[in-house]
Amino acid sequence: MSYYFAIIGTKDNPLFEYEFGTSKQGGDGQPRFSEHARHFNQFIIHSSIDIVEEVQWTNGQLYLKGIDKVFNNYISCFMTGGNVKFLLLHLPPHTGSSPAAPSSAAAAAQAAASNRSSTSIGANPGSAQTDEAVKNFMTEVYDNYVKAIMSPFYKVNMEIKSPVFRQRVAAAGRKYL
Repeated sequence: MSYYFAIIGTKDNPLFEYEFGTSKQGGDGQPRFSEHARHFNQFIIHSSIDIVEEVQWTNGQLYLKGIDKVFNNYISCFMTGGNVKFLLLHLPPHTGSSPAAPSSAAAAAQAAASNRSSTSIGANPGSAQTDEAVKNFMTEVYDNYVKAIMSPFYKVNMEIKSPVFRQRVAAAGRKYL
């Protein structure tokens, strides 16, 4: 399963972006997005902001489960109290990585992933197990985000460039996804 995580500020500007793959059930942690899909992922994430802004006023929860599905890409969202959005795009391993054809390495990885248990997080993007894993990932990233913005050098809606924050997001991804 491949993931694209973005933190979107209050002015709909990207504050942080990170792309990674699953580390569970023998995954190597590398994303399986094609070059075309990498740019398309940014478009999908930013287009889902409209849906998030509609749903946030009807639902009192901070964690919004699967808010959108585009080309078998599932988008989950976590809202902060300051209206900063954490968006996670996840692509199940059994689908193509984009409208473009996947490479042979990606096809081999998808074939290996399809042989895995159907109870894995990647095999069931809408399952309760997947929702819980994504929620735990978002909560841990939120804790690290709060620590990062408490720096006296951080200004609201400023891009997060801290390598420590990036490492902590990667560690949360390996731990939960």
